[in-house]
Amino acid sequence: MRKRHFPPGRNFLKAHLTLFHRLPSEVVTREYFRSLQCRTFAMKVTGLRHLGAGVAYEIDSGELQEFHRKLSQYFHKVLIPQDRQPFKPHITIQNKVTPAASKDLLTELMGNFKPFTVTATGLDLWEYLGGPWRHSSSYDFLNEQ
Repeated sequence: MRKRHFPPGRNFLKAHLTLFHRLPSEVVTREYFRSLQCRTFAMKVTGLRHLGAGVAYEIDSGELQEFHRKLSQYFHKVLIPQDRQPFKPHITIQNKVTPAASKDLLTELMGNFKPFTVTATGLDLWEYLGGPWRHSSSYDFLNEQ
């Protein structure tokens, strides 16, 4: 969906769910993520959200909320105001388009939307370079057995 609807010149990342917009790019951050012992978990895609200049899938997951709460507590001293806001998880399908284009896509997708499930499989840290992004590191979750 993201490949089909996100403006190609602005689509630098694959579909993802953003937990935080900025964390310290320091060794201690990477060590903390390396120390986590998380299992993969399911997340429900429950609906669509209009973003003004885009559209996103709304995500409902108690495990995700608890995971975010845990990370927020650990990083609480360094979180920027945007990351201190209530956590409203979503996966962006489209962004950086006109409000009219985003409303058209929202209407189109709502016509046949059915809830579905996705799996959280790990974390990626990225560094924003003023336009493009650079991948910093990956942390895979343990597979459910």
